[in-house]
Amino acid sequence: MSTAVTPVPPRREFSGILKEREQFSQGQSETTSDRINSWFDELMLQSGWELAPSMVLMLCICSAVTVAGIVFVAQENLLTMAFGGLCGFLMPVLAAMFARSRRQTIIMNQLPAMLEELARAAKTGRSVEQCLLLVAEDTQAPLGTELKLAAGRLKMGMPLKQALADLPDRTGLMTLNLMNTTLTVQQQTGGDLVTVLNRLSQAIRDRILFLGRLRAATAASRATATLMIVLPPAILAFFLFRDPDYFQNLMNSTWGRNATLAAVALEVIGAVWVLRILKDSQQT
Repeated sequence: MSTAVTPVPPRREFSGILKEREQFSQGQSETTSDRINSWFDELMLQSGWELAPSMVLMLCICSAVTVAGIVFVAQENLLTMAFGGLCGFLMPVLAAMFARSRRQTIIMNQLPAMLEELARAAKTGRSVEQCLLLVAEDTQAPLGTELKLAAGRLKMGMPLKQALADLPDRTGLMTLNLMNTTLTVQQQTGGDLVTVLNRLSQAIRDRILFLGRLRAATAASRATATLMIVLPPAILAFFLFRDPDYFQNLMNSTWGRNATLAAVALEVIGAVWVLRILKDSQQT
């Protein structure tokens, strides 16, 4: 004799039963260390690696030890070993930044088609929540993964606004703020959802086209800025591996030590400044 199982209806009080995300940032202070931790947490979340920040940090340490060991065996110099360890430590971070940029580009290109499918689903008379649940199943990763997470929260009884609230933070795309606002306002006030979604899809397509033209117009400037950032460390690495005692002799001189420290400080300031400008110009 089989026993029928009665499904539990979604209840809002169950919506808080979610897995807590591991992070280094405490979110309670504005210190430099907390800002770095917050940036690292966002990088891990937006890269799509699905790895805990502590695991990636351990990967950075292992990479630093491996590269430093190889350099020490080849050069037998502590200075070049330290430089190699620093490069090894940054390798996973640079890989995560590349993965985040690639993931954001894919999601941005998926958004117009997803909104058009959402508009077609809305033509059938379904509610916003039902349309979102339907589209989340048909959308491919990585955008589909984020939509399925939001759909799962809707099934647990969370309001639409809260279910979509962290999409911009999880992807790093501020364009999703516009989609969240559109869906939330339409749910609260009503209106022609199909027309709004079609216009939003066209606006995002125009923005993608504009960003493509902007990248093409500033390609030479961005390449020059990248070369100016990469070239000094590359030259230093060349001389270190060519002559391990070169940097030590340079630092033994008062003039050489002061000039080197000033060059490093200016390099860091210039790199941060250029990267901030590039980030602001390519904001999606």
